[in-house]
Amino acid sequence: MHKSRTRAVPGEGSLHPKVMFLGEAPGRSEDEEGRPFVGAAGRLLTKLIESIGLRREEVFITNVVKCRPPGNREPRYEEISACSYFTDAIVALVNPSLIVTLGNYAGYYVFEMKGGVRWLGVSRMRGRLYRLKVLGQERAVVPTYHPAAALYNPQTLEFLQDDFALIKEYVHGSGGRGEGLLKFLRGGSL
Repeated sequence: MHKSRTRAVPGEGSLHPKVMFLGEAPGRSEDEEGRPFVGAAGRLLTKLIESIGLRREEVFITNVVKCRPPGNREPRYEEISACSYFTDAIVALVNPSLIVTLGNYAGYYVFEMKGGVRWLGVSRMRGRLYRLKVLGQERAVVPTYHPAAALYNPQTLEFLQDDFALIKEYVHGSGGRGEGLLKFLRGGSL
């Protein structure tokens, strides 16, 4: 994929975030600017982040592949696997306590490739907070739809808003470290 890209898009944001947002692949705008989620889906993601009391600068945003796939097609599993070296390094570096997977490819990477849990698809797995061991570290994971899907389907936007309410509860429910988190760590759900 690197042969057809304009710029690599490794990611951006805080190097010490509570939350990492993980998408699938850069689109045209991202390829041109070298930044993740800057097109229409990115504007929606930024609004969703702000709706839960966070700023884009406080989180880290990246994708499972760092180059735009040719023809804007979906990334292939072998490309996700090849790029996982970089994604793994980014996750280890920023060390988020919560990873939000945006879409099926990000869900597959976190759950199946790194967490050892069968990925059943975003529509079946969204709406819950999971606890997974990812890259040797126990992390909270919230799978949800990619914001691009909500641009065309109002029902998906409602699901995204519900999932962001779950993220907000995790991050702000009690300062991100109190009762809500303790309940989660004991195996309960938020």
